[in-house]
Amino acid sequence: MRVAVPTEIVPEEKRVALTPEAVPLLLKLGHVISVQAGAGSRAGFPDDAYSAAGAALESDAGAIYGGAEMILKVQRPTRDEIGRMNESAVLIGLLQPAGDPRLFAELAERRITACSMELVPRTTRAQMMDALSSQSTVAGYKAVLLAANALQKFFPMLMTAAGTVRPARVLVIGAGVAGLQAIATARRIGAVVEAFDTRPVVKEQVQSLGATFVELSLGSDDTQDAGGYARELAEEHIRKEKELIHEHARNADVVITTALVPGRRAPVLVTAETVESMKPGAVIVDLAGEMGGNCELTEPGKTIQRHGVTIIAPLHISSDLAYHASQMYAKNISALIALMTQEGSLRLDMQDDIISAVCVTAEGEVRNRAISQRLAEVPL
Repeated sequence: MRVAVPTEIVPEEKRVALTPEAVPLLLKLGHVISVQAGAGSRAGFPDDAYSAAGAALESDAGAIYGGAEMILKVQRPTRDEIGRMNESAVLIGLLQPAGDPRLFAELAERRITACSMELVPRTTRAQMMDALSSQSTVAGYKAVLLAANALQKFFPMLMTAAGTVRPARVLVIGAGVAGLQAIATARRIGAVVEAFDTRPVVKEQVQSLGATFVELSLGSDDTQDAGGYARELAEEHIRKEKELIHEHARNADVVITTALVPGRRAPVLVTAETVESMKPGAVIVDLAGEMGGNCELTEPGKTIQRHGVTIIAPLHISSDLAYHASQMYAKNISALIALMTQEGSLRLDMQDDIISAVCVTAEGEVRNRAISQRLAEVPL
């Protein structure tokens, strides 16, 4: 297949969908690779590295899209980019299935087969394709660095001639991939870390990283779905969570929030009252900002100060470490292509659990049930 990698046009997005080291694998699978000139430059991958790996360089977006049978992206395409795609092309990217569903109606209308990397099932077989986990690893690491930069204190304990400096206290809310990486990173640089999660099954993982697990008995073990993600909880459970988080956040120097429920707005767990009760100079890094935020006062994409607390809500945070984030994403997407093609041709086996899960549109229809239901509720 003729596989194309365009430059990402979303502001502040520096990642690229395919890195030079991934090109030989796709060539070996029988594909022809075209990369838009400059597509990898912001991530640290120059054009000559792609050429040396065997990819052809195209000067502009029109040439890239015009000859493409398969398009690899990081961000969901704009309407203009969709208009450039050939009918019956295959699109693979982080297409934000919880976002505006009308995008998928447009893709289906153009008979474009759209595969969303966020929908890769969390199974052992799909592990190499799990882009959410790879990008969450980057986000969790970077969140701690942002917090350390904004906090006017040392993270580790220091014994100095001027006396002992106590370590920073960090509270991580949500112990998924991003949360666990945040815990590990904060511990590496010497902070005392507590972590909260609704799922008791993550307690051992949290403790293995040297953090204290903040536990809330909900009287139910049904707190995660079959994919290992947190379920949406009842109102009473959320109230108890907020109370528990309030008590621990009051003593924290840094709070990092990562709590998400797939396909829904992020739960608000850090209230305005909690922020007001926190120490002056404390820092909140809200990694759920793109889905509305876990903090009631969060303004997605902005760094603000409220009640003496700095609240950071970065968008596309993985793009801040674009080199390694792109490398990891390229491996994820290459593994998916290897599964869905054979001898350079597309082989979409909808009986395969991975392909069926990621394939949102095919043959002019929206296949994903949740997106179809949301489409029925919005004007096209």
